[in-house]
Amino acid sequence: MDLEEIFEEAHRKGLSLISITDHDCIDAQEAAADLARSFEIHYLPGVELNVSFAHPDYKNGKAVSLDFLGYQVDQESQPLAQKLTELRDYREKRAARILANINRELDSEGLSPLNDEDLQEIQDSVDGTFGRPHIANYLVRKGIVADRQEAFDQYLVKCNVPKMPLSLPEASQLIRGAGGKVVLAHPNDPRGTSLQALTPSLDEQQQIIRAAMLPHVDGIECWHPRHDPATTQSYAAFAESLGLIATGGSDCQQQPVLTGSVDVPAEVAEQFEFRIRS
Repeated sequence: MDLEEIFEEAHRKGLSLISITDHDCIDAQEAAADLARSFEIHYLPGVELNVSFAHPDYKNGKAVSLDFLGYQVDQESQPLAQKLTELRDYREKRAARILANINRELDSEGLSPLNDEDLQEIQDSVDGTFGRPHIANYLVRKGIVADRQEAFDQYLVKCNVPKMPLSLPEASQLIRGAGGKVVLAHPNDPRGTSLQALTPSLDEQQQIIRAAMLPHVDGIECWHPRHDPATTQSYAAFAESLGLIATGGSDCQQQPVLTGSVDVPAEVAEQFEFRIRS
């Protein structure tokens, strides 16, 4: 989906507020703000950064991957723009290494390997930042797998290559330095990059946030498609108790289209000084 299709869908669903939070990329922000005005939808500039996070009491101190949202970022921030360029350049090198790993799997299965032309086709499909979903989509188009989930289950998990390491203090400094708010994304997502990689206990997750994250975060994403009601209620109360922003959204990766699937309270928008229709 291109930006206009995203805003057409948001308008069709009757959304009052939207934020585009591409991984490692803010190139779409100016166009998104223009489209929001034309569709009469409030717009919140955003970005998503992946962080390597470790806690000495879990997984023997081994780092796990967590996502952090940066809201209200200024796209003119040079330190942020420079770091995002470095992250995107690394992603392209990472993608080539992932394809090499996939080729070893395909060879072991007696299937034809992917070549430089395949890599170029995948790159041509990217509008923003190169990620594993683009490779998954291509594997589906090639008929190697039936759907994107099978691409991850069969190849992309075992063939993964780590992203460029980014610490929480550095990510926080970049976002706050660009005038933004730092929000821990989907902390209890059982299928994504979340604190579930350290512990399934909500109490323990929240203790980790208290002990190791509070100086670097401004909020927590409480409403999310893969947060059950107990998780949402717990994290909303936790955020309120600490005076943190509580956010939410569909986390739509465009396929399937989840836009508008999460009922986010109006108070979330009001935290960013938006007055929205009920």
